[in-house]
Amino acid sequence: MNYVTDLDDLAHTLHAHARMKGFYEPLDHMDEKDHIVFQLKQLAMIHSEVTEVLEAIRKQQGGNKVTEELADIIIRVLDFWAVLNQSGYTLKKLSVAVNEKMETNKGRSHMHGVLG
Repeated sequence: MNYVTDLDDLAHTLHAHARMKGFYEPLDHMDEKDHIVFQLKQLAMIHSEVTEVLEAIRKQQGGNKVTEELADIIIRVLDFWAVLNQSGYTLKKLSVAVNEKMETNKGRSHMHGVLG
């Protein structure tokens, strides 16, 4: 079943916007070690956005602020996938991966077997 169909286009659009705003230096001039460091920094940025959601909830900044920070997480994740896709690190479509994961999760036990 196709739950999601346009994540890939959105990811590439978000990445193009980030490039246009100067958030990326040319990746093709990096050696393998620099690519790994770059990927780790991108993951750290995603983590920082998660922390901002946590802080917005902790400081009771309201639903609009929490939603804004959740949007930042989605933007960062999609942008990161677009970089990995464009560099050839992964060729799997994100929409396909999400749909496959949703199908897998449908067949899992309640709370995926985690004791709650």
